[in-house]
Amino acid sequence: MIQGRARVFGDDVNTDYIISSRRKRETLDPSLLRQYLFEDVDPNFAATLAPGDLIVAGKNFGCGSAMEVAVTALQGAGMKAVLARSFSRTYFRNAVNNGLIPVTCDTGAIHEGDRVAIAFPDGPIETLPAECALQVRNETTGVDIAAEPLSKLLVAIIQAGGLAPFFKQHGNFDLNVAL
Repeated sequence: MIQGRARVFGDDVNTDYIISSRRKRETLDPSLLRQYLFEDVDPNFAATLAPGDLIVAGKNFGCGSAMEVAVTALQGAGMKAVLARSFSRTYFRNAVNNGLIPVTCDTGAIHEGDRVAIAFPDGPIETLPAECALQVRNETTGVDIAAEPLSKLLVAIIQAGGLAPFFKQHGNFDLNVAL
C-alpha cells in the first residue's frame, strides 16, 4: 500500500511545468532535480515536499515534450505514484517504464493536503489476474475512488522497478513467460 499527502494540480500539467527542460542540461540526477519540481508554477513548491507526497492532477497530466526526466524528478522526491483523471500517452509509458505508478481515476474528490492510500497489486506475475484493479481511498474523507485497472504486464514492469529491471529479471521478453 502507498500512502501520502495529496499535492493537487489542475488539468494539462505540462512536463516543462513538472521540471523545466533547462534543468536537464545541468544534471539528470533525480535527487538534485527534485529541488526544481514545479519551480515555474510555484518557486517554493519543492521546499514544501515531504517523503511520500503524491501528485494529484486533472486531465492530460504530463502533456508536452516526452522528457523522461519529468518522471524521474518526481521519483527523486520520493514519489511512488501520480494520480490523474488522464495522462498523456508518453508520460504514462515513461512512468511505467521507470517504475512510477500512473493511477487513472476521478481526482475531483481529492483536495490539497488530503491523505490518500493506493492499494497496488502484489505478488509474482504468475498469480496476477489479466487486469489488476487499483484501489484508491481518500483517507481524510473516507471516500473510495474507482481507478482504471492496469494490465498484468504493466504491473509486472512497475513491480520490477521499470522496464530495464524487468528485462534483467525476465530475459529476452518472451511473452510466453508467465504472462
